[in-house]
This record gives sequence, structure tokens and C-alpha cells, in this order.
Amino acid sequence: MTTDLRTPSRPIAGTAPADRTGVATHCAYCGLQCAMTLTGSTAEDLTVTPRRFPTNRGGLCQKGWTSAELLRAPGRLTTPLVRRDGELAPASWDEALDLVADSLVRTQTAYGRDAVAVFGGGGLTNEKAYQLGKFARVALRTSQIDYNGRWCMSSAAAAGIRCFGLDRGLPFPVTDIGSAHAVLLLGANPAETMPPFLTHLVRAADAGGLMVADPRLTPTAAKALDGGGLHLQLRPGTDAALALGLLHLAVTEGYADRRFVDERTSGFEDVWAVAAQWLPERVERVTGVAVTTMRATVAALARARDTERGAYILSARGSEQHASGTDTVTAFIALALVLGLPGNPGTGFGTITGQGNGQGGREHGQKADQLPGYRKIDDPAARAHVAAVWGVDPSDLPGPGRSAFELLSALGTDGGPRVLMVHGSNPVVSAPDARVVTERLAALDLLVVSDFVLSETAAVADVVLPVLQWAEEEGTLTNLEGRVLRRRRALTAPEGCRSELDVWSDLAARIGCSTAFSTDPRVVFDELRRASAGGPADYSAVTWERLDAGESLHWPCSTERPQGTPRLFLDRFATRGGRARFVPVDHAGPVEADDAAYPLVATTGRVLQHYQSGAQTRLVDELAAAAGEMFVQVHPDTAAAVGLDDGGTTDVVSRRGRTRAVVRLDDDMRPDVVFLPFHWGGDGRANSLTHAALDPTSRMPEFKACAVRLEAVQ
Repeated sequence: MTTDLRTPSRPIAGTAPADRTGVATHCAYCGLQCAMTLTGSTAEDLTVTPRRFPTNRGGLCQKGWTSAELLRAPGRLTTPLVRRDGELAPASWDEALDLVADSLVRTQTAYGRDAVAVFGGGGLTNEKAYQLGKFARVALRTSQIDYNGRWCMSSAAAAGIRCFGLDRGLPFPVTDIGSAHAVLLLGANPAETMPPFLTHLVRAADAGGLMVADPRLTPTAAKALDGGGLHLQLRPGTDAALALGLLHLAVTEGYADRRFVDERTSGFEDVWAVAAQWLPERVERVTGVAVTTMRATVAALARARDTERGAYILSARGSEQHASGTDTVTAFIALALVLGLPGNPGTGFGTITGQGNGQGGREHGQKADQLPGYRKIDDPAARAHVAAVWGVDPSDLPGPGRSAFELLSALGTDGGPRVLMVHGSNPVVSAPDARVVTERLAALDLLVVSDFVLSETAAVADVVLPVLQWAEEEGTLTNLEGRVLRRRRALTAPEGCRSELDVWSDLAARIGCSTAFSTDPRVVFDELRRASAGGPADYSAVTWERLDAGESLHWPCSTERPQGTPRLFLDRFATRGGRARFVPVDHAGPVEADDAAYPLVATTGRVLQHYQSGAQTRLVDELAAAAGEMFVQVHPDTAAAVGLDDGGTTDVVSRRGRTRAVVRLDDDMRPDVVFLPFHWGGDGRANSLTHAALDPTSRMPEFKACAVRLEAVQ
């Protein structure tokens, strides 16, 4: 499907007629959170129309247009399931919750509090993300909680905190990008992952200033070239070297903003000591990006900064999902700081958040080391504040737990969790080295999954709890620019489905917890506001009433900033001294080297029609048909070397496992790289190949580079 920069996937003109009433809400999928109107009284007759909003400007992608189909998919779960004699069978809610509660109490009595673990998701509303963290730490009193957002934004978040003192995906409204004449995208492919975002890139593309650093000629990179922009086709895992090379050129060719560096930053000399060694020719040898392309990239950013005051650098998963992801983003922030982009109107550095509530989901307590308001769990003042809101003693709150993969890989081991509760995630498909994760899930005494579809993870669970879909619940989410949004209920859920808020409240009572857990999302949000007050992500002045009245509120939004903060860092950065920090880092490269046995580098990503693990979108016929089968994208010469033809079947083999895929030949692929989407399970599971080398700071696994070979299937 061709995606025009001005008309994302389907015409923007498809807005609801003025005389048609409906429920104003936001899309169920990515972090752009496109506005839409739902019209109809039942799932069967519900229709979706786009609604004009700053983020999507009246457009929707194919996933958004078909989102109502998910509500009527035949695979919808409407009754609890309990495993009996090896098979999942229908059960009553009382039976299912009694089983879970008995196991929680019995396991923690025998093995300790941390023998029970919780795994959350970046699609949960703010209210549910907050309540899940509270449930884990107050009802279960376990430190073992993390979520799938660890595999999405953690490296960018860590780098943002390291350099700016604060993590918010875009520290400016997404509409600011629309005025830019130069935008450098790092491992971002919004033409497929969030097509309406492309409307904000029109001016840069028309000016020949859209530049994309990506190992593949993605549809986004193709759009850049069509407008006279640039494609920096680097080898996977060499992003940090590219950043240091661009920084080197910015300084040596006179583009550095010396006044900005002197007045608003610290640590430049330490970074320059590293970047000075990354001569352009050396960078070209490591990355494969031509020196002329690098020079043109830096010149375009500087020209747009100086003449049109519109230049941005935006990172995404391609540059972040590496074992050195935090350092990579840190290096690109250093490039942005040298050019004087962050903290100035019309220029900036930001990160494109992937999951629907990827921003809010990481702010309010799902991460192993965090409390609500983006507070650190090992900070005594933070513990005291949140404990007071929760009505518990700070000493009763657990400390930091294991990060996502470390948690999953410890399941069922000596000293590891023996019971796991999963909410809004499908780690059997989405986890790195997924075969090992699947084995660890099988070693549990009890696996409980709350979902509305029978995902691959739910299919191996001992108890499955049917919960609400997005159009059946009230709540809030926070999009990629830190804007808090209202999710509104359009439908009554089928009989037998419950909100997670109900599930946690019921379980807390059954295991004897004296703390009340509200089932009313409005009440939960009001508590969240109090818990976040004074923290980095302060929601204390955000109310449902203000959101329902149409106010656009970006956090921090407090009594000191009651109108919110659309643009951060204009006066000072969030560091102790108010200056952005240059932090010296160097290129490390992929953890796993290719060799004669595994001569290719595999990188993973998404396609237009599918979202995350595909558990939802594979149930939508239109999306499944358009996406086709699991595939691997290969250069023709690479395929020919092992006897593969276009449309044939191959096994992609790594040191950990193999994935079966249909061959798609592409002349624009690097001959040393293959690409696999990660939306399929079973034999087509891309994460059977990937490995779990973890970033030492963010604990992000290295999804984007592993050594593989291709084998013909006879």
C-alpha cells in the first residue's frame, strides 16, 4: 500500500458528518493515539471515523480504520478458563479467582513474597498501570514486577534522564515538527508504524530535508529519497558510530552552536575526546554510510536550524533496541546538543513512543524500579510520599525487582518466581530468545493471563481471565508527546468480562489485604494524581473534568503549572544545575558477531498492518489478508547464494533457534542483512532467533541485531 505524506493510508476527508453523534475517543494501537469517533450501539454495528486532532489531523492508518473489527472478532474471550487435565476449560469467576488467590497465598507462605511476579503492558490505561503497580507492592508485597515497555522505550528513557534529567518521548508537541525543514529519523519507520505521523513531515520532505538512518530502504526512507532527502543505510548496530561521526563533522565543519554549548550544557570536552577519534572515513568503514551522505546530513540540520528555525532529531526502536541502546541515544543527544537543538523553539530532540500508552505506562509504577510520578523506588522521599497516599508504612514497600527479561528468565528457577500474573502482554511471541521464555513459563506452578484474546501466552496459561477491550472501558492514556488523553466507553462489555480493576480488587480482598482497591477508574485517577504530585511526571492538576472539557494537558501539570507543559526545557533542563549533560560514550557494536556459520545480520521490526505481537491484528481479516504470511526480506544475491527464490520458503537459523518464513527479494536490501517482522507466533516467531544481551543501564535486549544463516526448505 502506498502511503502519501498528506493522506495517511485512507483519505483524511473521512471525518464524521456534523449531524452524526458518537463517542469521541482515541485509537487502541500506537503511541500517536489518533482521535476517532465510535458510532453504534453494539459491537456488530460499531463504526469508526477519524476525528481531527493535533496528532493525526483527521487521518487514521489501516489498523485504526479496522479497529472496530477487533471488537467483533470471533476469538473474543468472554468466560474465565482454567486448565483441567491439560486443557483449558470454561470456569466461573469465583472458581478462577479462588484458584488464583489460593495459589498466591500458598506460594508466598512457602517461598516468600517474591515467589509471585507480575508482568504488565504498555497498552494498559494510566489507571490500570498505576493500580497494577500498587497491587503488586501493597497487596502482593512483591518486588517482582516489570512490563513489556522495558523492550520499547527504556533505552531512550535512560538516555533522556541521563542527559536532560527527564524522560518524555517528545518534549514538545508533535505539531512543532510540522514546521521543520530538516528531520533526521533514527531507526524510525512511521510510514508503517504510525502513518498519520507522516503529515508532520511534509514540510521537511518537500524541502529535501527528510533524512532516515535505517539498515533498510523502508517506505519512510523511500519517501525521504522521493523528496530529495537522504537514506543513511547503516549496518545494524553501528548507530553510535554514526552519531559520533556526525558530531565530529558538526564540530570540524563549523556547525556547532558554541554559545548554546557554553551557556546551557556541561561536559562537552569529555564527549569531544571520544568523537574526535571518529573521523568520517572511519565511520564510513564501520557503518557503510558514505562520508558525503554524513556531510549532507549535518549541513541540512544546521541550515534548517539557522535559516528556518526548524530542525529535529528523532530516535525510535531501530537505534534503541540494542545492548548499547542507552549509549547510542546518548550519542545522538550529544549531536543534538552540539547543534543547539534541544530546549529551543522550533528545534529539538525526541523519541517516537511505540505502544499506545508507552509513555503513561512507564510513569506510574509498572517498571521494576519505579513508583508513580516517575519516582525512583529506592528514593526514601519518594517511598514516603507514595506510601502516605497508599496508607502503608514506607518500610513495607519492596525495593527494586528484576527487569523484564531477567524476571521472565528466572521463572521456575531456584529463588525465582513460581507464580506469574500477565496483563496486556504476549511474551511468548514478543520476548527475546522467546524459546527460553516459553520454557520458563512452562516451569511455573501457576501462570495467570488477563486478556481479551487467546494470545500465544494465554494459550499456555493455567488460568485465563477475560477482560475489557478498549472501547468498553473508561480511563486515560498519555501519548508520545506527554499529552494526557481520555479513553471513553462506547459499548457495554459482553457478560462475563471484567475490568482488571475489578480483578485486582477482588484478589486483594481474597488474599486478606486490608487496603482498598477502587474499581472506579475516575477514583483511581484521582489517587494517581495525588501519588504523582511533586514527581517528575506530575499529573496533580489534570482532571477528567478538564480533559472532558477539551483542555489539552501535557505533564508536568501541577498547581505551579496548571495549564501543563507542552514544551519542556525552554528555560532550563531538569538536571540539578539546569544544564543538559554531554555524557561520553563510544561505539560498541552488536554483541553477537557474524561468522562463516552465521554470515548474515538479522534485524526485526513491524509492518503496516500488524501491531506488536499480532495477537489482536491477526484476528482482523482485512489486516491479516493484506499482511500475508510471515516473511524474510533478503537481497537477491544473498538469496541466490543459498538457492532461494522469491516466494520460496526458508528457515532463518540463529544460534538459539529457527524461524520459517517466505522469501521476499528486495534489491534495496544490504546483502549482509535480512529483515523479519515479529508479529507471528509458532514456526514464524522471529524472536526464536533474537538473543537477550541486555543494555547495562536500561536492561533493553538486543532485538535489532543477531547473526543468522538461511537454509532452503526442501
